[in-house]
Amino acid sequence: MKLTSYRPGPGMMVSAAFIGPGTVTACTLAGANFGFALIWALVFATFTTIILQSVAVRVALVSRMGLAEAMMQSVSSTSLKWLAALLLILALALGNAAYEAGNITGAILGLEALNDGISDSRSFAICAIGLLAGAVILFSKPRWVERILIGMVLFMCLSFLVTFLITRPNIPAILEGFIPSIPQGGLLTAVALIGTTIVPYNLFLHAASVRQRWAEDSDLAEAQTDSACSIGLGGLISITILATAAASLFGTGKEISSAVDMAQQLSPLFGSFAAATLGAGLFASGLTSAITAPLATGYIVQEIFGKTDSGSSRTPFRIGALLVILSGTFGALLNYKPVEIIFVAQIANGLLLPIIAFFLIKLANDSALLGGHVNGWKGNIAGAVILAVTGLLGIRLIAKALGWWP
Repeated sequence: MKLTSYRPGPGMMVSAAFIGPGTVTACTLAGANFGFALIWALVFATFTTIILQSVAVRVALVSRMGLAEAMMQSVSSTSLKWLAALLLILALALGNAAYEAGNITGAILGLEALNDGISDSRSFAICAIGLLAGAVILFSKPRWVERILIGMVLFMCLSFLVTFLITRPNIPAILEGFIPSIPQGGLLTAVALIGTTIVPYNLFLHAASVRQRWAEDSDLAEAQTDSACSIGLGGLISITILATAAASLFGTGKEISSAVDMAQQLSPLFGSFAAATLGAGLFASGLTSAITAPLATGYIVQEIFGKTDSGSSRTPFRIGALLVILSGTFGALLNYKPVEIIFVAQIANGLLLPIIAFFLIKLANDSALLGGHVNGWKGNIAGAVILAVTGLLGIRLIAKALGWWP
């Protein structure tokens, strides 16, 4: 690969997609409420995302199929195939609907930080963002708008990094956070941190994107390098947001319920402009993610019910995408606190993860699909650890909700 011809690939889009309102909210709540204790959850989530996205890239490039299409093909029985399709659509549609509500709400949260008066026309603003996301997906591909929005998000991320350095956080306390432990009351937050980083729909979006960027499985090394570097950067940003919140908000007793509250962690760098800075970043990341979530769902429905070639009908794609936008808009219109909606969406993603991870690891060991590119023993051990940790967290969360586990 020549460095002169290199340009950022789909991995950067994946990284920008998970550095959205959910990440800022979940990481801020984690740092404000539990200090540095849950950094390990972000480290685990980052490495897990790199591994799972690597499998998605491998499946897409080697098989030349979308991820949902490959999952369907890996099931031999017709009845089981349609059962798997139904499970996949329901799980991802519900998860993405919750995520879409969080994305739209995150954009509104940013607007409220920029203009207090927006609260009076909140319903109108929510519907406008939903319509804008739908129009972008159905009628255009405004790459320049996408780049501007991603640039705004990256500016916000750089702001957290600089603020983190200014606050001079306790390095020994940060290092202790790398040791896995769940503080009292921290289970939901740990699952949310994992759910906000390992976004299931990103796997399908990434698989669809790499097939458009690279045409041969000989490009696999370049595609996986792009994925690992981009996602690693995203994970580092998430850790920085958590650490910044821990250094500036932990122990203050401040309840985080709005973007203005979250913006306090940026005060050492931006002073009175902190709320406006965070507001612009939240709006940009919310709008960008509000486009990518239904886009991924559209790809999934298209791959299951239609062909993926350019000449095929796009009706399944449009239906899948619009259903997520409509359900997400309706969810955002409900009278819940914005931070709560975003946080619940991350928990939903965390519970969905073990299902998607199981399918991915199954595909990674399918020699008929991948030939010589199947998982080795190291990949299978990593997959088993991912399934065990995410599965146990999900089981414990459900058991806790039912009162079976303290």
